[in-house]
Formats: sequence, C-alpha cells, structure tokens
Amino acid sequence: MRLSATYLFLLLQSLFASFSHAQKAYPTLGKITYNDPRLEKLLPKDSKLEVLAMGFVWCEGPVWVKDGGYLLFSDVPKNTVYKWDEKNELSVFLKPSGYTGLGEYSNEPGSNGLMIDKKGRLVSCEHGDRRISAMSLNKGGKITLADHFEGKRFNSPNDIVEHANGSYYFTDPPYGLAGYEKDPSRETPYFGVYQITPKGEVKMIINDLQRPNGLAFSVDGKTLYVSQSDPEKAILMAYPVLADGSVGKGKLFYDATAMSKTGLTGLPDGFKLDIEGNIWTSGPGGILIISPEGKLLGKIETLEIASNCAWGNDGSMLYLTVDGYLCRIKTNTKGANW
Repeated sequence: MRLSATYLFLLLQSLFASFSHAQKAYPTLGKITYNDPRLEKLLPKDSKLEVLAMGFVWCEGPVWVKDGGYLLFSDVPKNTVYKWDEKNELSVFLKPSGYTGLGEYSNEPGSNGLMIDKKGRLVSCEHGDRRISAMSLNKGGKITLADHFEGKRFNSPNDIVEHANGSYYFTDPPYGLAGYEKDPSRETPYFGVYQITPKGEVKMIINDLQRPNGLAFSVDGKTLYVSQSDPEKAILMAYPVLADGSVGKGKLFYDATAMSKTGLTGLPDGFKLDIEGNIWTSGPGGILIISPEGKLLGKIETLEIASNCAWGNDGSMLYLTVDGYLCRIKTNTKGANW
C-alpha cells in the first residue's frame, strides 16, 4: 500500500522529534529489493535510506560541492536552492533560483537540475528564465550560457552534465511551462537535447524524444545516456558520443514502461552512474539500479516519487531527492565522474 504524502510527512515529523536528542541520527524510509545478488555488493542488506530534511514541495537537482562539503538542491515550485550540510543542516542558498520576472509564472518556476562545472561554478537549469546559467559560488552574479536556439527560446531546461570535451549537454522538456506542451509562450517545436560547445555555440543533438529528462555519461565518456519521462515510453536511451561532440544513432538501453503500468508511481528522471558503470536512476517505485548490460539489479523503494540523485561525501554516499524529502544512503561503490 502506498502511504499518502500527508501521512508520511506526519510520521517522519514525529520520528525527527524522537531523534532530536541523538546526534547524527535520522529517521529512515522505504526498503531495498534485490533482484540480483550483485546488488548486495553495492548495497548491503543492512543499508538504510535516511531522511535528512522534509517539508519541500518538489525537490530536484541535488549536487555535492566538494570544496565546501555540502549539498545543494532545488525546490522547483518554491524558486529556491537549499543548502544542506552535516553541521548546520538546512538553509536557503539562493532565492530566486530560476525565475526573476514579475508575478506568477508557472507551478514550477525555479531551477531544476544543478551542476558544479570544472570551473567550480554552479550551473543551473532555470525553468522560469528559460536558460542555462552559471554563477560563482564565492562571489555570486549569474551569467547566461544559453537561452535560445536558432532565435527561439528554450521550453524549460531540465537537467545538465559536462563532458571531458568541455561541452555542456542539457535536456529541454516542457515541464516548467504553465501550459506544458500547449503553452502559448512555447517557441520551439522540439523537446530537444542540446550541446553547448566550448566556444559557446548551441547545437541540437537529439530532437526525437517526447520527454527527455535526465542525462549522464558513461564512465569512459563514450556514451550519453538520456532518460525519457513519458508514461507510454518510459525508457533510457544510449547514444555514442562522436569526435565533434555530437551523438550518433541512439539505441534502447532500458525500458521501464511495463513497470510504470503496474501502479508504481514515478518515471525515469534524473540519474547517475557508479565507477562500475551501473546506473542509479529514478523510476517507477523509487531508484532503480541497472547494470551496464541493462539488467535490473534491484530497487531502493522510496514510497514517494524519486526525482534525482547525486554522489557526495567521499563519493560513496548517494543523496536522493524524493518528492518533498531529501534523503541519502551509504553504498559500497563510488560515483563515476562525480
């Protein structure tokens, strides 16, 4: 039985109160299911999903700041980026995070995916301002990396990664538009995947996905994985990265469509890889762990919809954004390219 969000919130709130006098102790959530014995090497049977903070509207875009030892994540509807660390726990890091205009914009105006680039800047996918921005973590002040393609504004940039070739790659579904795909302010006919080259040129590299969402590179950087949050085609695709930074013909890597039609909530969204090439992706029921061959190893069942995840600490801690909750789980592996 799926717990209601209200009941789960009240239950965890009471658990937080009971743990308030125990240093570094947090309530736990969900469970782990094992489909393949290989998962036990990644997540031992006694692994626990800890709830670090709660009460948000919709969490997204977690990213670990190595130099500062803290996590940043978006609350998209609240137009806010929060900061969490072990010592001071939760604080507002940036507001507004993705919409700087006047009045109401949409239900999800704020930043979504976040990334720390090789220059140490916070790179944000901004829904409301419909752009990719970069900001120094020390001095503030944003610059725009991209806000249009061929004279047309993006829909609502969603998630972003950086390749060793110096390019950024990001997805542009309609989720941040007030009317989604039917919004009158929509300009581009595509829900594209784009490349920003080291010279700042914007190129559309994929234009045939209905709902591109999360993306990540393989350990060797030769493959770009892209998730699609379409309930009729809930999939992960794999594209070879070519010499010029574009991608070749994609192939199906994993299909979660049948799983999504069993009553489990959630679709493929944000994801990360570990050093062995396993994919840890949000999907129906929580976080799916998929082998490099495309086999489901198991699942972190989160009870509520998981949106994204990120490696942190020494690279072995996996942070999860789960609906209105920030969670984490200790693993026996480490993140790839984290």
